Order: sequence, then structure tokens, then C-alpha cells
Amino acid sequence: MSETTKNIGLFALVACLFVLTGFMQSWNASLTILNMALISAIMALGVNLQWGFAGLFNVGVMGFVALGGLATVLIGAKPVEGAWSAGGFQILLALVLGAATVVAAILAYAKLTKGRMRNIGVVAILLVGFFIYRGVFDPGVAAVEAINPATNGNLGGLNWLAAARDSDVRSADLFVLLAWPVGGLLAAGAAWIIGKTALGLRSDYLAIATLGIAEIIIAIMKNEDWLARGVKNVSGLPRPVPYEVTLQDSASFVERANALGLDATTASTLWVKTLYAGLFAVVLILMLIMAQAALKSPWGRMMRAIRDNEVAAQAMGKDVTKRHLQIFILGSAICGIAGAMMTTLDGQLTPGTYQPLRFTFLIWLMVIVGGSGNNFGAVLGGFLIYFLWIQVEPMGAWLIDVLTSGLADGNPVKEHLKDGVAYMRLMTMGIVLLLVLRFSPRGLIPEK
Repeated sequence: MSETTKNIGLFALVACLFVLTGFMQSWNASLTILNMALISAIMALGVNLQWGFAGLFNVGVMGFVALGGLATVLIGAKPVEGAWSAGGFQILLALVLGAATVVAAILAYAKLTKGRMRNIGVVAILLVGFFIYRGVFDPGVAAVEAINPATNGNLGGLNWLAAARDSDVRSADLFVLLAWPVGGLLAAGAAWIIGKTALGLRSDYLAIATLGIAEIIIAIMKNEDWLARGVKNVSGLPRPVPYEVTLQDSASFVERANALGLDATTASTLWVKTLYAGLFAVVLILMLIMAQAALKSPWGRMMRAIRDNEVAAQAMGKDVTKRHLQIFILGSAICGIAGAMMTTLDGQLTPGTYQPLRFTFLIWLMVIVGGSGNNFGAVLGGFLIYFLWIQVEPMGAWLIDVLTSGLADGNPVKEHLKDGVAYMRLMTMGIVLLLVLRFSPRGLIPEK
């Protein structure tokens, strides 16, 4: 069997899993899994750029995903009435003052002569700047968070169009699509800051640093209510596709649904999820095309040379740190875009759901199982692992029901097995990883 035939067969097999889900469960369930699998595949592409191309061990994926979700609120949500006039501009001024303090401290450290006076000067700048920053920042935050705290208490976003047509909450809003590239820019900016400070570390220390910084990002999002309501969450975000109720009110849509033998409710949910799948597929295809072009370019060959032997690459005149920073920013930006897409799909931002198991372990598992260093392998891993992550638990419950059908209800063995269904997905992920590492250690679609 040729390599191309094998790869096509693998993708066809995964496609069959989604089709079988549609026939055996429901097409709504199949499309729901497909949409998140598309987003997961984009995240896997971002991690594959960092690890597969450059060997960078980034376990702070959830931090960049969360920044993408934050961008959806800051761009796609409508502004909270009165928030900016109450304290928004004061918060903005405080952030500028804080940044100016850091810049002033850096300049003082660079310009002053080494010694006690330089240390005293830098500490004095930081202390004075800190108290000025807090003096401006805290009253602004208190004013913003006092505005309708039960429903708002935050600045909201920049979607003035949504605010202008507040009475028509059922219309699609393409403005929210702007949040996707902005999410990538936010993640890229954070990656630049992290990269400038941590990319010189050894791989294990880099992993610790990225994980720690990701947790800091999540902690800020949970505690700064003025930014995105913290753990109170932001719901009702605009979305770029029609609302189901709007479709159900359309006589032409209802007529077409009835012609296909579907009721309006089912047809509307299927159509909305299909539109989302189309949008996500377009983004994934564009990302895959660009990743493949980068892989086959001189830049891609250089990155793999650096990955395989940094000393030899440095001897050939390559700036390893600069190239690592480049690809770290690119991979993080892709994760940020995926995070913005996911928040748009959910229609809400819930910082409490950004757990390492979901956004770090699973994405790494996708890359390893699919094939590190191979873009198509990362995409395949994204589809396969996310499908298993969702479907293993109900499949496990069905299997246990079949195996214990001969036992009476209340039987301790039967009850114990049913209680263990929730752990089936964790066990399955471990088994899949072990099997792939044993029989195909370079992944299902290995790097050439």
C-alpha cells in the first residue's frame, strides 16, 4: 500500500466515524462533534508548528486559547452602556501608566552606571509608578464593576453595531468574525513577551514557564471582573450565523425543510451547525495550506535543521533564538484564533472551563498520535482524538450494559462497572497513546 493511499484511508476511516454517528445517534450530534474537531485540528496545527517544526515544548496552550476567547468578548460583544464614561478611560490610562513605569525602569537600568544608585533608582521608579498606577486603576475598576453587576459589571466589547440594533437580537453578526484574527494577535503578543523571557531556557524549564504563564493568564481572566466578568462569565455573544428561531420564522426555510422531510426545529439546528462547520473548515484549510507552504520552504527546512541540531545550525550562522521566537509566536497565534472560534461557537466565555486536561494534554495527544512534524497528521489526530474523547463514554456505557445484561439490577459488580463509565475516556486516551507509541512511534502519518 502506498503512503498516499494509506493516508487517504485513515482520513476516510475517521470520516466514517462521523457518518456512523449521524446514522446511529443523530446528525446534530455528529455536527456538534465535527465543529469542535475542526477547532481542535487548528489548535493541533499550532502546536505542531512549535513542536514538530522547532522542537519547542509549549504546555501553556490553554493560555493562548483563553486569550482568543477573551478577544471574542472584547471585539464581538456590545459595549456596556455607561461603562467607559464611568471608569473605562481611567482604566486605560492606568494601563498606559503601568506600561510607562516598566519602560522607564528598563531605560534607567540600561542608562545608569552599575552600582547601588542604579538599583535604588530602578526600585524607586517601580515603587512610585506602582502607587500611581493603583491610584488611577482601582477607582476606575470599582466604577465599572458597580454598573449592573448582576448582568454586566464589565466594559463589554467594541461591537457598536450590535448595540445599535439591540432590539433585533436574533440577527447574525459578521462583525464578530473580526475577533478571530484579533484573538490571534493577542496570543501572538503574549507569545512575544513569553518568548523574549523564556525561550532561552532548556526544554523542561520552558515547559514549566509556559504552563505557569498560562495559569497566570487564566487567573487574571477569572479575577478581573471589569475585563470579562471573571467567573460570572459572559453569555449571549453575537454569532456570525443565523439564529435557529430566525430560520424557523422564515416561511421559505420551513417549506424547504418540509420538502426534505424535516421539521423546522431540526432543520434549523442542522443548518446552523453546518454553516459553522463551513466557516471552521475554511479557516482550517487556509491554515493547512500556509503550514504546508512553510514546511516546504527554505524557512521550514531551516527550522527543522535547528530542531535536529541547534549547534550545527548556529555554526552555519543561523540565529536560533530569533527563529524560535518566530515560530513560537506563529503557533501561539493559531491557538489564539482557534480559541476565538471556540468562544464564538459556544456563544459565551467561561474562564473556569480552561483546564489543562482539555487544552493542553488533549492537543498534545492529537499531535503525537497524528504524527509530530506532519501537518496532515496533526489534523488527523485532531479529528480522531476529539471524536474518541466525546464518544468513548457513551460507547463505554453501552458496552457495559451489554456485558452486564444478565446481571440483576443492584448487583455490586454491575453497579461498580457503571460507576466507572466516567473514567472510560481517560483510560481510552492512555491506551490509544500507548498503542501508537508501541506500533507507530512517529504517529499515524509520520513526518517525511
